[in-house]
Amino acid sequence: MMANALTDNWIYVVVLVAYLGLLAAIGFALRSRSKNAADFAIGGRSVGPWVTALSFVAAYFSSVVIIGGGAFGWKFGMSTLWVGACNVLVGTTLAWLVLGKRIRRFTENLDVVTLPGFFYGRYNSPQARIFSATITGLFLIIYNVSVLKGMANCFEVLLDMPYWSGVVISGAVILFYTAMGGYLAVVWTSFVQGIVMIVALTLLTIVSLQKVGGMSALVDRLTTVDPGLVNTPGVWGWAGLISFALIVSLGTWGMPQLLVRFYSIKNDKMLRLGVVIVTIGASVAMLPYLCGSIARVLVPSIGSPDEAIPALTALVLNDWGGALFLAGVVAAGMSTFAGVLIIISSSMVRDVWIKGLGRTMTPAAELKANRIMSLSVGLISLLIALKPPALVLVLTAFSWAVIASTNLWPLLFGIYWKRTSPKATFASMVCGASAALIWQVLTKFGPSVSWIPAPPESLRNVHGFIIGVLTALAVIVIGSLLTRPAPQENLRRAWGEE
Repeated sequence: MMANALTDNWIYVVVLVAYLGLLAAIGFALRSRSKNAADFAIGGRSVGPWVTALSFVAAYFSSVVIIGGGAFGWKFGMSTLWVGACNVLVGTTLAWLVLGKRIRRFTENLDVVTLPGFFYGRYNSPQARIFSATITGLFLIIYNVSVLKGMANCFEVLLDMPYWSGVVISGAVILFYTAMGGYLAVVWTSFVQGIVMIVALTLLTIVSLQKVGGMSALVDRLTTVDPGLVNTPGVWGWAGLISFALIVSLGTWGMPQLLVRFYSIKNDKMLRLGVVIVTIGASVAMLPYLCGSIARVLVPSIGSPDEAIPALTALVLNDWGGALFLAGVVAAGMSTFAGVLIIISSSMVRDVWIKGLGRTMTPAAELKANRIMSLSVGLISLLIALKPPALVLVLTAFSWAVIASTNLWPLLFGIYWKRTSPKATFASMVCGASAALIWQVLTKFGPSVSWIPAPPESLRNVHGFIIGVLTALAVIVIGSLLTRPAPQENLRRAWGEE
């Protein structure tokens, strides 16, 4: 079956081979630029605004948003456009304005290259560093599974290839260029991938709108299917819509694979241009949701909502256009997956093994350990992705809820409020992550399992992210008012007052 698929779809094969070859070549060319673990983790703080901004877009909107956003657009309709708008305004523009400059300065002042490292340097809390590194590593693996699933779904529908082959092909190329070139390979390949993704999504949206007869015709045809697919909040309901919009927007403020872009930019002055570039680029976040709504009209019968965008692509684009779109999905997914591998490997090696457990390593050994760890984590994600559970965006929302509930407030308060205390920070991480996890279990299994209590029906659409971040917020504020702040030495270093 696989051989026939490749023969019958030679245009897709040519485009993909050329594209994947380019990514592998970039990784190989940059292999010598990673001379130590800091270079592997953040590229020596040498990246310009264009590459930083477009790599942020590619890492943020990945195959998860393209495939998963399309699935939600197919399932819930036009109200999902509010999610895309929130992605742009809150998850991108506001994040860059509120976090970018301070994170760049604080991480340089503290001489740290990871988010758990920042928590130790800012709060003098080894517990916060290890807990953040552990939670981030574990749940980013789950996120990586959703990324691989999104890419493999496209191979499956557009190339008529077995699902497993899409997982293996995507994973193998990512593991090669990430282990070879480190962060610089990730950020430069992400820059290329961001451009491919923007072009591919724009092309699909224009052609799909023409096929359906324009926006007015789309609204009319969706209304005949179900008026809730047009109205806001529609069939989703306010609790589901608001919860999800917040988790995939405000949740990015605690996601290390996105925050690392602020660490690595050359200087904070370049962030001004970066804000403009990233906002324009991020506008494509609304397109998958729109295309998903179009797919509900044009391809109403599909096996799973995750197949909406691939099925729409196969219907409205010719082979060359379909090949470009497949490259765009693969591009988006690869940029995110590779970025996550760097984050996990750096956190596990530096923050858990070296700093947390007190092991010593030479710079060369630490660099080698980072490469081995990135390969190991990638292989674990690949194996899990061969038999993935649930919808792509359900997996994403679950992992983001726990990670953001752990990291968001300790980071935000850490760069704005000197009174924030180490004890409150650690307690906030534990309580926030626990609340998010427990709520997810209660809402998923409570209604069907007798011995698990179920939340009131009116609250079951409230995502665990909301519960987690509200719990974490209350704990860090109250705890900081009741306990001592971080040592003055740490505060002076963080604020650059030494």
